[in-house]
Amino acid sequence: MLHEIVHAVEHTFEESIVLIPILFVTYVIMEWLEHRAKDKSLNMIRFSGKLGPLAGGLIGIIPQCGFSGAAASFYTAHSITLGTLIAVFMATSDEMLPILISAALEPVMITKILVVKCAAGVVCGYLVDILYKRRPKIEPNHIHDFCEQEHCECEKGIFSSAVKHTISVFVLIFIVSIAAHMLVHFAEEKNIILADSIWNHPVIGHFLAGIVGLIPNCAASVLLTELYVTGVIDIGIMMTGLFVNAGIGLLVLIKVNHHMKENFSITGILYILGVLSGIVTGFIL
Repeated sequence: MLHEIVHAVEHTFEESIVLIPILFVTYVIMEWLEHRAKDKSLNMIRFSGKLGPLAGGLIGIIPQCGFSGAAASFYTAHSITLGTLIAVFMATSDEMLPILISAALEPVMITKILVVKCAAGVVCGYLVDILYKRRPKIEPNHIHDFCEQEHCECEKGIFSSAVKHTISVFVLIFIVSIAAHMLVHFAEEKNIILADSIWNHPVIGHFLAGIVGLIPNCAASVLLTELYVTGVIDIGIMMTGLFVNAGIGLLVLIKVNHHMKENFSITGILYILGVLSGIVTGFIL
């Protein structure tokens, strides 16, 4: 047991340490917007709001879960729309791409998977923006409110405040990721995850994959992709889990957004859209 814990800590540290630059840059941008949010910056944010889901889908397919964390922070500061956040979350590929490449999957199929993830994120993102009528007007004051909420002490300087945010979020991610690794390891050891009859059930399989996808850690994407390349689950079920899995996005959202009811609503929207998109993908690919 001790060996597994040590291994989980080492593995999690190696995975999480690469998030620090992305988190830091994100918070530097947030602090800069707080200090410099003038007309030009505001227009840029508003413009990105119109094309946000498209940009979110394209950024999300980059195999790095840190972008979903950045999107969560920007959403909390009301710098992007809910649809843009959903687009990033659904398109996030995390460890999927490296595993598919290492498994020697055909390049054409890998390309199709990436295109479908991006397209689903974009379509669902715009759908959410169309249906979600109560999204707030994007103003620089919201960024100021976010900084006040997080007690970032901006007056002490952009970089010092960004460092404080980065360390705070990184520690939370590190702790939760260790727990997630241990949970996945326990499930595999007890053969809970690898029950073919459960995974490939036409209904249960998708809902189960969606639940696994909610694990805020790359371990979920690793597990789902491995199950696919080894033939345990079909591509539709894998995609369901990967659509729902937003890397560290949900974890960062819960950390920085103090409106828990809203966080649960976003999680529910992500889960429902992910499951539906996965079912549709099963018929397409």
